[in-house]
Amino acid sequence: GTGEPSPGASACTSPGACGYPDADSTGPRIALERHDTGNMSIRKNGTVIKGWDIRGSLDVYADDVTIIDSRITSTNWWGINLRPGHSGLKVLHTTITAVPGKGPDNGGVNYAVSNMGGSSVEVGWCDISVFGNALSMGQGDLHDNYVHDLVAFRNQGGEWQHTDAVISGGGNKGRLTVRHNTLLNATPVDKGATAAIGLFADTGVVSSVVVEDNWLAGGAYTLYGGGPGATGIRVTGNVFSTQYHPAAGAYGPVTAWNAGGAGNVWKDNRMSDGRPVEPAP
Repeated sequence: GTGEPSPGASACTSPGACGYPDADSTGPRIALERHDTGNMSIRKNGTVIKGWDIRGSLDVYADDVTIIDSRITSTNWWGINLRPGHSGLKVLHTTITAVPGKGPDNGGVNYAVSNMGGSSVEVGWCDISVFGNALSMGQGDLHDNYVHDLVAFRNQGGEWQHTDAVISGGGNKGRLTVRHNTLLNATPVDKGATAAIGLFADTGVVSSVVVEDNWLAGGAYTLYGGGPGATGIRVTGNVFSTQYHPAAGAYGPVTAWNAGGAGNVWKDNRMSDGRPVEPAP
């Protein structure tokens, strides 16, 4: 990126020009060594993977695992997956991508980072592309990431896979924080676009989510806000970009916002051209 936005800047031209993550501020900072791991399981607590250029995926059955300054090119369902009962995963300064047409879901790939555990994971300064539902979790700390170039695909059921840069299915016990990311979903609506951030009550009520100071673009709607029953959703200081659609998303910037929900806050959100964004009543 090229630094912070000027105070009170009303219009922004690109994520990097406005201080948001892009290819220059994410991914590995050191030279990498190639590792053809294939689909590998990590079973030792405290494992650190650093400086690896991985051909394969990582399935984490351990606590306090760190993947840092690495690159993952997966042809599995996920790039990195944390299994139930495990905690402490950190994925930092890493590029996570896949090979379009080579994934297991009818050629598609589903999750760059998936948190199947019941506790938070940290994903920071990562460059993420291709995966249909890139960051999939109900609790975590997602910050300073660049999610872009999601690839549409028809899944094994023959339907266009719904695509989201960040997706949460609800029922979470902990907090999901989405702060200072660039989250792009350029997928056309007729090929499965859902959202840049999709908070859905698929497996339970959505609660305790912070969406703060992100650059968001694309989707049918750019943000799905959790729907009826959602509580503790704070959406503040985000930029909704017009780079794919005049209204940020094909149909608008936001839907499914529960204005009356306890602890729900909508504040200081604007379009990239400076217009304020308010949810429909």
